[in-house]
Amino acid sequence: CALIPNVVEKPEEMLGQIDALIIATDIGAEHVERARPFVEAGLPIFIDKPLCDRQADLQVFSGWLKQGLAIMSSSSLRYCKELRPYHGCCSELGQLRHIFAPMAKQWETYGIHALEAVYPILGPGFVSIQSLGEAEARVLLLKHRSGCLVSIACIEDLHYGGAICLGGTHGHKEILFSDTYQAFRDQLLDFINFLQSGVRPYPFSETEELMRLLIGGIESQQQGNIEVLI
Repeated sequence: CALIPNVVEKPEEMLGQIDALIIATDIGAEHVERARPFVEAGLPIFIDKPLCDRQADLQVFSGWLKQGLAIMSSSSLRYCKELRPYHGCCSELGQLRHIFAPMAKQWETYGIHALEAVYPILGPGFVSIQSLGEAEARVLLLKHRSGCLVSIACIEDLHYGGAICLGGTHGHKEILFSDTYQAFRDQLLDFINFLQSGVRPYPFSETEELMRLLIGGIESQQQGNIEVLI
């Protein structure tokens, strides 16, 4: 922090000194209260993934958005250049039947990376999610209205190399991604463009659906691995 010219003891001390805010923590349960003073001040906010991990908090954020507040949240994997050719179009593979996306660490904080890597490929329309296994090593099974199944292996001590596999009726494709700088850069540029133009890079309804999936995975684990409808 030695090169940061202005350091405060409490985030609220920045009120009146900044034009926008980035909340760069990955603990979803804290984000409503971290954001609240700045929301009440009408400041635009970017919130690191995940936006939240509880239904009640998602309702709070959705309510703020309905009031016209500028809040944005995403995983950097939405911006991976290696995945972009497959966003909304996988015609060379036929109809997608299965996507496999491994992810390290905990579902509550890192599952959103796998979800948001997959989401732009299939688009909205997830039907359900089910968690199988234990908290430290689980597989999440997702059903999409297109008929595609998604499996996300979330294993705490997995060495994650950055890959997903797409399987369709005409072929399959393993996609590796490694340029994290590019992904983070484009993510922040999207937020800056949003601030300048007032136009969202994607509907907030996508973030809401992603959070329902994340929360559904948590609820499935807590309730004996039941299938949770989205």
